[in-house]
Amino acid sequence: METAAIGGTIITVVLVVFILLIVVALIRSVLQVHQGFTVIVERLGKYHKTLTPGLHFLVPFIDSVRQRIDMREQVVPFPPQPVITSDNIVVNIDTVIYYQVTQPEAATYEIADPMSAIEQLAVTTLRNIIGAMDMEQALTGRDQINGQLRGVLDEATGRWGIRVSRVELKAIDPPATVQSAMEQQMKAERDRRAAILTAEGIKQSAILTAEGEKQSAILRAEGQAQSTVLKAQGESRAILQVFDAVHRGNADPKLLSYEYIKTLPQIANSASSKLWIVPTELTAALDAVTKGFAGDGSEVPVSADLDDDVQITDALADTKLEDVGDALASARGEASKASSEVEDVVLPSERTDGGNELKN
Repeated sequence: METAAIGGTIITVVLVVFILLIVVALIRSVLQVHQGFTVIVERLGKYHKTLTPGLHFLVPFIDSVRQRIDMREQVVPFPPQPVITSDNIVVNIDTVIYYQVTQPEAATYEIADPMSAIEQLAVTTLRNIIGAMDMEQALTGRDQINGQLRGVLDEATGRWGIRVSRVELKAIDPPATVQSAMEQQMKAERDRRAAILTAEGIKQSAILTAEGEKQSAILRAEGQAQSTVLKAQGESRAILQVFDAVHRGNADPKLLSYEYIKTLPQIANSASSKLWIVPTELTAALDAVTKGFAGDGSEVPVSADLDDDVQITDALADTKLEDVGDALASARGEASKASSEVEDVVLPSERTDGGNELKN
C-alpha cells in the first residue's frame, strides 16, 4: 500500500511539472509586439525573422527573442567637445543628432554599439570641419557645419541600417577672453552705426530745414513782387484817373498854382529835411494866384523870402473870389497827383540853380 501511495505521489508531481512546462511553453510561444517597435527572432541561435507590430507565436525552446528595436526617430545629445579652429582658438561645441533605424537586422548584426560609434564619428568629423575654419566662420557658418556633418554621418551609418536625419549644434562657446573681445567689438560696431544714423538724421534735418527756408524765401519774394506789381498797377491807374479828371475838369492855371502853394509847407515840414530849395517856379505860381484872387488885374507883390508869406496870406484873405467853392470841390480828386508833381519839381538835384535856400 505504501508503495502504491508513493507511486501515486510521484505521478502527481510529474503531471504537475508537465502541466507547468506546458503553461510556460504556451506563454513563451505567444509574443505581442507594440506599435513602433520590431523584434529580432533567432531560431537555434541564428537569425530567423523580424516581427512587426501585432500578435505572434514562437516555437517554445527553439525560437528566442534577440533584440527589441525602437523604430521611432531618436534624439541623442552629445556632451560638449573641445575643438580647435584654424586660428588656434579652442571652442566647446554641443551637438544633437536625430536618427532613425531603417533596417533592424543591420542595426542588430552590423555593429555592436551604434550609439557609441555615431558619437565618436560625429566628434572626429566635427573636428575636421571646424579645423578648416577660423573663429568667425565657425560662429556664423552653423548651417554649413550641420550640412557637412550630416552628410558624413549619414553615409557612414547607412550600412548600419541607421539614417541620420538631422544634426544641430546647440552651442559654440569660445573662451572667456575671446568672448569679452567679441562683445567689445560688437559694442563698438553698434556705437559706430548709431553715430552714422545720428549724423544721417542731422544731415537730413538740415537739408529739409534749408529746403523749407528756401521755399519760404521764394514764396515771400514772389508775394512781395506781386504786391509791388499790384501797387504799381494801382498807382498807375490812379495817376491815369487823376490826369483824366484834370483834363476832363479843364482846371485853370490859377487853381493848380493854388494847390501847388498849399503843398509846399508839407514838403518843408519833413523830419529829415535839413535844407529846402525853393524852386524858381514858386514866383510864377504866386503871381498866378495873386492875379486870380485880385479879380481886377492888380498885382500883389510877392517875395521869395519865407518871411513874406504873411503878406501873401493877408492879401489873399482880403481878396474875394468868384465860385471858389466849386473850384476847390472839383480839384479835391486831383490833390494826390498835384502833391506827387510838387515832390518831383522841388527835388534839390534838379533845381539847384535859380532857387532860394531856406534853412529849417
